[in-house]
Amino acid sequence: MPNPSESLEGFLNKKPLYYKEIDHERVHIAYAMLKPHIRRPKTVHIVGTNGKGSTGRMISYLAWCQGVRSEELGGRSYSVGHYTSPHILKFNERIWLDGADASDAVLEMAHQRLFSILGQEMSEALSYFEYTTLLAFVIFEKCDLMVLEAGLGGEFDATNVCDKELSVITPIGIDHQAFLGENIEEIAATKIRSIQKLALLAPQPYPEVLEIAKTIADEVGAVLRQAQEPKNISVAELVEVSEVAKAKGWGEYLIDNAMVALKALELLDIDYDINDLYDLELFGRFYPLTKHIRIDVGHNPLAAQAIVKAMEPETVLIYNSLDDKDYEAVLRTLKPKVKRVEIIPIESQRATTMEAIEAAVEKVGLSYRLFNGKLDENEHYLVFGSFYTVEAFLNAIGFE
Repeated sequence: MPNPSESLEGFLNKKPLYYKEIDHERVHIAYAMLKPHIRRPKTVHIVGTNGKGSTGRMISYLAWCQGVRSEELGGRSYSVGHYTSPHILKFNERIWLDGADASDAVLEMAHQRLFSILGQEMSEALSYFEYTTLLAFVIFEKCDLMVLEAGLGGEFDATNVCDKELSVITPIGIDHQAFLGENIEEIAATKIRSIQKLALLAPQPYPEVLEIAKTIADEVGAVLRQAQEPKNISVAELVEVSEVAKAKGWGEYLIDNAMVALKALELLDIDYDINDLYDLELFGRFYPLTKHIRIDVGHNPLAAQAIVKAMEPETVLIYNSLDDKDYEAVLRTLKPKVKRVEIIPIESQRATTMEAIEAAVEKVGLSYRLFNGKLDENEHYLVFGSFYTVEAFLNAIGFE
């Protein structure tokens, strides 16, 4: 069998991160080659526009913690893998296994095995996201639970190649129109058409999403559950989660995501202890880097609507955006809580120009300047706009 002549990092660095056109059949062919060689754990597939990463990590973390407790009491452990994207500082962040990011050694061993199964031609043909999705499958094959976060779609996403026991549909909004459709109906349909047997629908900002979900569930014969239905909400659990949120400084949207995660675990018949959430770090999700700096990888108007409710008044916004985002709408949404904007350069082929960001800030009516790396302990800061924005900020302040 062929073996890669270079490391995973070198191999992935040769693959473009973005494609104007995607061959949706290719990853299915590759998965068919891989499938006989690996075991598929119980699988949760998470699709949506916002909240996928935090909801998936809550499901994964709570399930894993329950397994740790079981093992300590003489029972069996419960192994959990969570595949998320993109990463902020290091690729390892994308593949979380039993409480920690996968080590370089684990990633390298999986790369060697996957490449040997697929062969050079197929391995090189797959996109960055397709290859790393299958890499996660190899790493997670011995897990009891595998949580997969879709990239930007659902029906045609690489994470949708395998069967799943549960689909979780997080809030859906307008984003990635070039790939998913120009209106909420088209975007919701392409995401929700990924469901199979059982689906859990999170609270949705657009009422059309519920009707689309009901229609698609009927078409495919899936059971659709709604997290927001009164019968599915435990007041006692909501109180407990709210106490966690208060202690950790979470916004309301993370309370919603936690309640969805608890319902998902219930549907999977997995026990959990809400108190474990006190120890969960959601890095990049309205995360308190210091007492006066929060970082969030949100990048669209729907995320801004959630974040603005949690922001301190007179917050300094450290910001930049990719060119396919409605950054003017984001800035307009955040404006009531923003003292000024500090624009930070980001490195991405999809980054919008500084001139375009400046024009949008001026149009919204906010004062701005370029980020110079200086932070005042008497100010509140929010770093927001994309994974690249957070990465650029962390690099600028020397965070490791």
